Amino acid sequence: MNKVYEKLTKCLEAVRKKTDFVPEIGIVLGSGFGQFATEFKVESKIDYHDIEGFPVSTVLGHAGEFIFGYIEDVPVVIMNGRVHYYEGYDMNDVVLPIRLMKMMGAKVLFLTNASGGINKAFKAGDLMLITGQISCFVPSPLRGENIEELGVRFPDMSHVYDEDLQDIIRNSATQTGIDLKEGVYIQMKGPNYETPEEIVMCKVIGADAVGMSTACEAIAANHMGMKICGISCISNLAAGIAKHPLTHAEIKETSEKVSGKIKMLIKQSVINIHRQLKED
Repeated sequence: MNKVYEKLTKCLEAVRKKTDFVPEIGIVLGSGFGQFATEFKVESKIDYHDIEGFPVSTVLGHAGEFIFGYIEDVPVVIMNGRVHYYEGYDMNDVVLPIRLMKMMGAKVLFLTNASGGINKAFKAGDLMLITGQISCFVPSPLRGENIEELGVRFPDMSHVYDEDLQDIIRNSATQTGIDLKEGVYIQMKGPNYETPEEIVMCKVIGADAVGMSTACEAIAANHMGMKICGISCISNLAAGIAKHPLTHAEIKETSEKVSGKIKMLIKQSVINIHRQLKED
């Protein structure tokens, strides 16, 4: 058995010893999004430390737990705190939680993150629907021997962010009165912020927002056949656009200030996605 897949199955076994909950939607909470974890009926929680071999986040603001429960009548699993490539983990460990949520039963992956705004029409506190991504500056989680149990060797990437889910999120934003921006997200390695020159490069190749996560997770989920959607909180303006030094504290503070909007949009979007899945 492939060692990566063997580790994944052992993690699934560890989870199943604690809960038999089957989620429909998997949600990843980025920096500052953690307050959403209090917004629904919780059935159970599993600390990452209690899953043998599971990667554990070392970043302030990332709690490090799976939360199982219901948003109204929608069964969800929430990843309250992600792990990042810059923390020193192998990319297979970075995306292990995503693969695990799919193996738990999740059909949809709802990604969130805090990012730096490259598009000059954006301001700190805006929410951006992710319509596409650029991931070529970080290693692919599919590098190495293909895990046939998960997906094909050469997966198509033409529609990573599901167009139907994008429409649902747009409609959910209208329902809740939220001004929703749209754009392309680019993942960089981190943990250092980008230089002004690198931000110019990102802008030239088509990025509207930049961060240090998400794109690799979407690749892994796409490989497994999940439907993917994502929202990015523009927590600061990127280097060279912002007129002051960038700090993690600023990112966390901005995300918390707009947490009300974030909660409303995620909740309404999840409910509407569930309705669409039932119709399908």
